[in-house]
Amino acid sequence: MNIQRSFLSEKTGVLYLVATPIGNLDDISVRCLETLRSVDVIACEDTRQTRKLLNHFQIDKRTVSYHEHNKEASGSGLLQWLEEGRQIALVSDAGLPAISDPGADLVRDAVAAGFPVVPIPGANAALTALIASGLPTDRFVFCGFLPRENKDRRKELERLRYYPETLLFYEAPHRIAKTLEAIREEWGDRRAVLARELTKRYEEFARGRLDELIQHLKENEPRGEYCLIVEGFTQDSEKNPDEEQWWMHVTIVEHVDRYCDQGFSKKEAIKLAADDRGVSKRDVYNEYHREYPQ
Repeated sequence: MNIQRSFLSEKTGVLYLVATPIGNLDDISVRCLETLRSVDVIACEDTRQTRKLLNHFQIDKRTVSYHEHNKEASGSGLLQWLEEGRQIALVSDAGLPAISDPGADLVRDAVAAGFPVVPIPGANAALTALIASGLPTDRFVFCGFLPRENKDRRKELERLRYYPETLLFYEAPHRIAKTLEAIREEWGDRRAVLARELTKRYEEFARGRLDELIQHLKENEPRGEYCLIVEGFTQDSEKNPDEEQWWMHVTIVEHVDRYCDQGFSKKEAIKLAADDRGVSKRDVYNEYHREYPQ
């Protein structure tokens, strides 16, 4: 058990987790600014990005990089500084640090070493998008970024498919269309919201069903980082059995080949095709190998 009394610790080394604005700089809190001014060093996901923020608020403070590609070496150095009694602020490029970034690893190690880890809360993109989405907010699940590989993404969507809670995702502009199509294919045409440029001049919420959002992106080039909010599973959101599926107009061989193209092994692809069509794996196997004899 680890009990932390944040402001009664005998250790002088403290790791502060400082939220930074997700767009509008006026969203930063007085406490965040005071903390950034008071610490010995600021660990940044991107020092250039954080320097812009510091310059805006006229904060002259040493920064060091801490990101996915240097987290082991940089993390060891930060822990050593904590041991020497220094106070460190950890920030991400925007929003709360340690959410979908390696900051969580540093927090884990600092806690394990007995250093106080003090949150300085503020803006968060996922929650900002959720509260304005119009979808249920009483229960929700933050899912971060979906896997990039088709096979891994499908498995994750299968795992999340029956979650009744509202589901929150982050996605990059060059992948958002593919992500929407993958969710639509796995979960049916649920209600969803695309939020981008939050708190900025061009803030936008696109609310509708997945099909409508997919069409929206075809007509409007994706720009900026996205928060995607999708309603959870309900009986009404289950796929309509009469709904036309993508595989209805392809042969069994083409059906299997499509899954193979997505990264599945031939054995897995045959099983998935059989599940889709409600037939036995043997029937699909035999049909497939009539076209491609072993």
